[in-house]
Amino acid sequence: MRFKRHAGKQPRRLPRDLKDDAVAQVWAVIDSPRDRAWFALLWRAGLRAGEVVGIQLDDVLAAPTATQPARLRVLGKGQKERMVLLTADAYAVLQAWLEVRPVSDSTHIFLNERGQPLTVSGLEWLLRQYGQQASVALTPHQLRHTLATQAINRGMSLEAIAALLGHHDLSMTMVYARIADRTVADEYFAVTKKVETLYATSQPAVLSDDAAGPAMHALRAEATKRLLGNGYCTRPLELDCRYETICESCTMFFTTIEHRPTLQAQRDDAAAKGQTGRRDAYEALLKRLDPTPT
Repeated sequence: MRFKRHAGKQPRRLPRDLKDDAVAQVWAVIDSPRDRAWFALLWRAGLRAGEVVGIQLDDVLAAPTATQPARLRVLGKGQKERMVLLTADAYAVLQAWLEVRPVSDSTHIFLNERGQPLTVSGLEWLLRQYGQQASVALTPHQLRHTLATQAINRGMSLEAIAALLGHHDLSMTMVYARIADRTVADEYFAVTKKVETLYATSQPAVLSDDAAGPAMHALRAEATKRLLGNGYCTRPLELDCRYETICESCTMFFTTIEHRPTLQAQRDDAAAKGQTGRRDAYEALLKRLDPTPT
């Protein structure tokens, strides 16, 4: 009997981002106001190619002010709209294109040489040409990955990156927690120095508790603090959740006096966070456990 060979699970590769100098090389060869504008939206706003070519003239909602960045309306995957904030530089090159954009019956911001809306394939072709001129192989999605990697390396939270990129599932954004190269490198060298000191002295080899470093602790917390058994929780800490104390509210729940310090700590934590429902649940347990004032 012959058996079909199982192909096995396809490898899931990490996104391929670009080095900062590679992106700068491509930017330097683009001299068209139109192409500088859509390149800036791919690179500085993290938009998908399809989102860029779909932008309409009335999607530019506001110019930047001293306290508010420019806003752009984008129609993303699943025909879901989101607001995108633009940096001052990205808005400037977009305005430079709008000032010279030919008059057209089309309401799309980006037009081809015939005055028709620029297509995704047309944008990709142009990007390949510029990449060849700069000796850099790149795709529109690589620019999106590059922005996300730069953001997480500089401390931006996964929730904020998810909102920026239009991810509707945080697991899509979690991949960027694994490519924080700069954070990993900085922490690696910091820990290496601490490890080397263990062998440079006659003192007992004890690694300090803070050896992992604050940045790596923050990164790990970002990736796991909201992890649940079947997904992720993005509830702000100051908001109550009726499921958080679901066991304590069950008639089958039973506790004893030795758990009183833990219950008090849970009650005080809820009170400090303004979670009144959770606080009251623990307060009720304490009163039932011990009538003595706590």
